Amino acid sequence: MTVYFIGAGPGDPELITLKGARLIAACPVCLYAGSLVPPQVVEGVPEGARVMDTAPMTLDEILAEIEAADAKGLDVARVHSGDPSLYGAIAEQIRRLDAKGIDWEVIPGVPAFAAAAAAMGKELTLPEIAQTVIITRTAGKASAMPEGEDLDTLGRSRATLALHLSVRNLREIERRLIPHYGEDCPVAVAYRVGWPDQAFLYGTLGDIREKVRKAKLTRTALIFVGRVLGDEDFRDSALYDGAHPHVLRPKRKLATG
Repeated sequence: MTVYFIGAGPGDPELITLKGARLIAACPVCLYAGSLVPPQVVEGVPEGARVMDTAPMTLDEILAEIEAADAKGLDVARVHSGDPSLYGAIAEQIRRLDAKGIDWEVIPGVPAFAAAAAAMGKELTLPEIAQTVIITRTAGKASAMPEGEDLDTLGRSRATLALHLSVRNLREIERRLIPHYGEDCPVAVAYRVGWPDQAFLYGTLGDIREKVRKAKLTRTALIFVGRVLGDEDFRDSALYDGAHPHVLRPKRKLATG
């Protein structure tokens, strides 16, 4: 028996790996995070499968379902949104499974920040503009940020930021980042990426808070901050530059007459 932690992607039922979809179709028990995973993602479960939405469940209740499946020798599809490695709360489940000797495997999924960038048609790393993407969040009611991971510290890098779970903290984001990025720095807020009602708001660090307030966005939004969102004046990369040879495109000899 194995518990498969499956990344379902950000919402679009087609943004799931072939392996993830195959395992959902094969596992007789399916526990999915219904608050962020649409029911269509788990429609392909086997006939007669036990399917439960874990959004209202506690960790103990989820583990009890897994232990019951283990006792019967039934594989479990534990379906999470996005990619399980990012804010997936799988580590605490894995720790308990290890303690009980229950096998598990993690199947990666499309992370929300990648799906949002694709929907916006944006590359988050541009030559000489930004070559680093920081995936982070701000402190909330559930947990504080570790020392050294505050926005003031991270903002000094001036890297592209992808801020999860932070749409209610735009005032703090504005206050902490404007000194490093400037009030005119482009910002994009991606709401419910991959869902039928997905939406995007564009602005700057100086005006995005008011735009979000007017749109009444209070949850399920991802915030991007960085010059890559608005800068069109960047040089081409060396990847396809004919004057830049590499191992797969050696320097060509000039023809001689």
